[in-house]
Amino acid sequence: MDALIEYSPSLLAGAWVTLKVALMSVLLALATGLIGAACKLSGFLPLRLWTMLYTTVMRGVPDLVMMLLVFYGGQLLLNAVIDYFGWDFIEIDPFVAGVLTIGLIFGAYFTETFRGAFLAVSAGQLEAGRAYGMSALQVFRRILFPQMLRFALPGIGNNWLVLLKSTAIVSMIGLSDMTRIADQAGRSTHQPFTFYLAVCVLYLAMTALSSYGLGVLTRRYSAGVRETRV
Repeated sequence: MDALIEYSPSLLAGAWVTLKVALMSVLLALATGLIGAACKLSGFLPLRLWTMLYTTVMRGVPDLVMMLLVFYGGQLLLNAVIDYFGWDFIEIDPFVAGVLTIGLIFGAYFTETFRGAFLAVSAGQLEAGRAYGMSALQVFRRILFPQMLRFALPGIGNNWLVLLKSTAIVSMIGLSDMTRIADQAGRSTHQPFTFYLAVCVLYLAMTALSSYGLGVLTRRYSAGVRETRV
């Protein structure tokens, strides 16, 4: 217990790094998912094929393998290009590599979530909005987006919780998140169970707070909607 108290500031600092990685990654994933869903629903065949390839690769390759591939492979590729132009060597920051990798991986899952949510909105309501004289932007903002979000929220919530836990893999590329700090502290004090248990508690606290917040959002966007029970 004394060792845990001694390392608690470092663990909390690592928890903050973990949370920053998760938040930046989910923002990238949401943006990528919206663009990907729009491409998949597009009438332009090359866009649909490219997005299908992206989602297939990102969902088919293990997260850890993709993380190592982006960090180490990306480093080699970037510096090969830089060396060709005679520029100075650039080292990829582990934080940036972690956010990019996790964001792009979960962007593939969000693409499918948003695609299904867009398709779930009744086409008749969109036509009614256009017939009422609304512009395409007004139809999207007032009719399509709020209803799409209601359908997408369960999937967004599940993906966010998985993404939050997946941030542990950034420890493999040298980022000092709470998993890496717990591993180092456990090795130096010979008490790995104590520190890994502390990390479990921190992740559990984050996911519990996230679940509560997602529940509030779900209730807000489901206001006035009658649930059908079988």
